[in-house]
Amino acid sequence: MNEEASYICASCGEEVVIPVDLTQGRDQEFIEDCPVCCCPMVIRVEIQPDGEVYCRAERE
Repeated sequence: MNEEASYICASCGEEVVIPVDLTQGRDQEFIEDCPVCCCPMVIRVEIQPDGEVYCRAERE
């Protein structure tokens, strides 16, 4: 299973890699500032039954 995911910041366009805690459930949502432009992003992580991790982000 993958323990990292990436998203593209909606503000600056930078790809950001984040760690994923697989013990926190299949559907996760949290707010994290982009490490490049500091724009707050709502991060949504979805873990598929096969272990594949999908991540998307949008501005808060």
